[in-house]
Amino acid sequence: MKLRKAGAAAAAALVLTLTATACGGGSGGSGDEEKITIGIKFDQPGLGLKTPDGEFTGFDVDVATYVAKELGYDEKDIEWKEAPSAERENLISRGDVDFIAATYSITDERKEKVSFAGPYLLAHQDLLVRADDSSITDAKDLNSKKLCSVTGSTSAQNVKNDFAPKADLQEYGGYSECLTGLENKAVDALTTDDSILAGYASQKEHQGKFKLAGLNLSDENYGIGLKKGDTELQKKINDALEKMVEDGSWEKAVKANFGPSDYKNEPAPKITETS
Repeated sequence: MKLRKAGAAAAAALVLTLTATACGGGSGGSGDEEKITIGIKFDQPGLGLKTPDGEFTGFDVDVATYVAKELGYDEKDIEWKEAPSAERENLISRGDVDFIAATYSITDERKEKVSFAGPYLLAHQDLLVRADDSSITDAKDLNSKKLCSVTGSTSAQNVKNDFAPKADLQEYGGYSECLTGLENKAVDALTTDDSILAGYASQKEHQGKFKLAGLNLSDENYGIGLKKGDTELQKKINDALEKMVEDGSWEKAVKANFGPSDYKNEPAPKITETS
């Protein structure tokens, strides 16, 4: 009787061992353990765009894909999640994403809520206006004009605070809505980073309709947002970003995504977010 009990116990232990082995973590895991969820923009050509056929393209997408690969995930293991500007901190704090690469400028205010890795791109705030509009050549020209940006973005508020206090600020849900408003003359200018504006202006259906004012109104260091205090993941992402620059993949991604718009990008910035 004792032998039978011992045999049963051994068999049970063997089953548990096999089960634990089969469900181990890392790249050999199953279910959610094989996936990584990354927040990106879905409506920003050249940076983060979901195409009609369900593909994802853009510089942020390429950077995020490279980082994910360095973390041990294949492209098929990535679950892309839309990260509107106003929701980025919430997505991170709730754990809805593992990290966010969505034209996410590193600021002291945001660093109170989330941590960043990077930066991986230096952009400058600019204005997009209609191609036939010669009345806006300086940020001060926006006084008494309608200025559009997206909810949660700091760009329009920067212009209103520092250059054109009488600007009529219009906040829309996404840049595509601002672009429609600009084309329909519901607004006079769209402000955000030059990299984003260049992406829109270079789209085939928009060519000839809009132009960049060519103003460097601010420095915008794009970082990868992650859960506050996660220094382990921060270091891994920083290492991946440095490798991306060193092996030429960063420059290749810049040319592939911004080349058609003749966007004059800055060199790859040095990593500053290390704690």
